[in-house]
Amino acid sequence: MKYYITSGTPYRLGAFYDGDGTNFAVFSANASQVDLCLFSPDGKKEVDRISLPERSGPVWHGYLHDLKPGTLYGYRAHGIYAPEQGHRFNSNKLLLDPYTREIFGKWTASATLFGYQKGATGGDLTFGASDSASCVPKSVVSDPALNDFLEIAPSVSDGRDLIYEAHAKGLTKLHPDVPEGLRGTYEALASDAMIDHLLSMNVKAVELMPVHHFIDDEFLLDKGLVNYWGYNSIGFFALEPRYLGPDGIIGFRAMVQKLKAAGIQVYLDVVFNHTAEGDQNGPTLSFRGLDNASYYRLIAGQPRYYVNDTGCGNTVNVSHPYVLRLVLDSLRYWVLCMGVDGFRFDLATTVCREDYGFDLYGGFLDAIRQDPILSTVRLIAEPWDIGPGGYRLGGFPPEFSEWNDNYRDTSRKYWRGDPQTTPDLASRLLGSADKFDRAGRRAWSSVNSLPPMMASRSPISPATTIATISPMARTTWTATETISATIVAMRCETKDPVINARRMRRQRNFPGHTVSQSGHSDASGWRRDRQQPAG
Repeated sequence: MKYYITSGTPYRLGAFYDGDGTNFAVFSANASQVDLCLFSPDGKKEVDRISLPERSGPVWHGYLHDLKPGTLYGYRAHGIYAPEQGHRFNSNKLLLDPYTREIFGKWTASATLFGYQKGATGGDLTFGASDSASCVPKSVVSDPALNDFLEIAPSVSDGRDLIYEAHAKGLTKLHPDVPEGLRGTYEALASDAMIDHLLSMNVKAVELMPVHHFIDDEFLLDKGLVNYWGYNSIGFFALEPRYLGPDGIIGFRAMVQKLKAAGIQVYLDVVFNHTAEGDQNGPTLSFRGLDNASYYRLIAGQPRYYVNDTGCGNTVNVSHPYVLRLVLDSLRYWVLCMGVDGFRFDLATTVCREDYGFDLYGGFLDAIRQDPILSTVRLIAEPWDIGPGGYRLGGFPPEFSEWNDNYRDTSRKYWRGDPQTTPDLASRLLGSADKFDRAGRRAWSSVNSLPPMMASRSPISPATTIATISPMARTTWTATETISATIVAMRCETKDPVINARRMRRQRNFPGHTVSQSGHSDASGWRRDRQQPAG
């Protein structure tokens, strides 16, 4: 079918059906042309390719009359392929729409996903002429109902909330009381069995590990593994399909509403600091192909290479107004349309860094603090990255809470029996005022990991920590040190009844430690293995 196309509008990025047709708008400041590619219902055949007819500033747009929801599409961006100038346009690569709400199909590991000739002499400076469409999932024109606003209420806290960090699959897949057809899905999180479990622990909020669409890293696939945690995002509006339940996206929204009705808020762990496209040797999936020089921070004077403040190969350029807009639009979508109550920002320092460094009054923090929607939800920062000046504990504005690694490390040292830790522990239990008592910040600014010895996402249990106390002569080392040089895993078994009684007493003291602290508590309900066997 051939569609009649007119100029449309640039104001709303993405693909939106209005009852008569669909408006497409996509950002690219440096492209010379952007093509809209339409696909058959099974996603296997490109049935039409249409150049977007209008450009308003950096936004390319067009309106296709009579094009309905459910249509599969992608983009191809034209321009120069000059990595040494920071540009990596390659119209042979089908690109995911950064604003798509749905994903159809799966990524297939293939050399065609790369903008260059993989394995060729010259590496990323070569040009890849193979078409990637057969290996790329398709963007979907969504039902307008997905963009309907829900009624929201401001986030409320008494400063002593228990936040339960959870992985949708890891928390529910093996639970015998969750309906079998729901196990391992988003919908399972709101099953009666899971709600009873959470309420039995007085959980006030569930913090979901990344639900944004992500891909499996190539090095994991080579080993027969998949990415389990999900910190490899490529779609900031689309749910990761592998955890969708029978009701799809609507089921996710219903899950959020059911948890909230039970008195449990829902926070999302969001990864805006980097994308799954990696460094200069990574694939061209979306942002790199649409406008590499705008979406990413490139090294000054060497724009072939990426600033890597994240340790993941690239750094998203949130300083750019249209990239900042993407982040804010995504956050508002999850609040207004999916009903979530807040966010935990992975490597938040990266998102708040300008070209000259971290800025308390930079673009992202200014924008989110003045936003009438986002300023009312729970905002939690992971206050570090590996970039210059990356450790910023206590450095975020009053609207934010922060993961407090000082609490975690001090608690571990105290219960392990390290000398002269009592004064520091007292400070941590009272909300770490030495870190947060400024600019009217509250005690809930500190988010503290539980159990007291356990870093969030660390395999260290209270029993493991207690097993480090005497007799030291029989201690056997089985792991390495943390960044702060404390031991995170060791084994010291004994049959000495005095030693074991002392250990049991210390473990029984842990609940008192927990209830006496100020600030939010964060418990982990995820499975330890970051990578899982494929399938």
